Amino acid sequence: MVCERCGQRQATVHITEIVNGQKNESHLCEVCAGEIQQQGYGFVVPPIQLHHFLASLLNNNAGEDQQQQIASGGRVCDKCGVAEEQIAELGLLGCGECYPYFADRVQPLLRKIHGSTQHNGKVPERTGGLTKLVKEIRVLKNGLDEAVSKENFEQAAQLRDRIHLMEKILKEGVEADASKNSG
Repeated sequence: MVCERCGQRQATVHITEIVNGQKNESHLCEVCAGEIQQQGYGFVVPPIQLHHFLASLLNNNAGEDQQQQIASGGRVCDKCGVAEEQIAELGLLGCGECYPYFADRVQPLLRKIHGSTQHNGKVPERTGGLTKLVKEIRVLKNGLDEAVSKENFEQAAQLRDRIHLMEKILKEGVEADASKNSG
């Protein structure tokens, strides 16, 4: 899909606005989306930079002992070398290993913002079916646990069979993606 604004580059940013029940979708390249973000998406309110917002939450969420530990250097990620102080200051993690390494600080923040540390929302159509499949398997497993606890074994057997079938489809999809990406 080509950018709707410049008509030259590939659209990689997809924006959906719903105003008074009217849905408006925009498909932009990264360059045009950046220009629009600098303009504040047409709103009067200045745009908020997410990493500054997260940094303020990290600093406000820390107790007095934690703030002293952060000020004195705190911990440093073994993989990328980002210090806890830098994360609290910038609101940005350095790498994927920072999430488990700083989990005691990041997870309460995510729980506070989202109510959970796992994504439970909608999955966009364009992201593919595997993510939806994983979510559906999780829902079925919860239903299976509930059926077993209510001793509804017939329903539990049906759910178990559906879970096995979906896990097989998921495994085949993951293997297909892996072979597509490697070759």
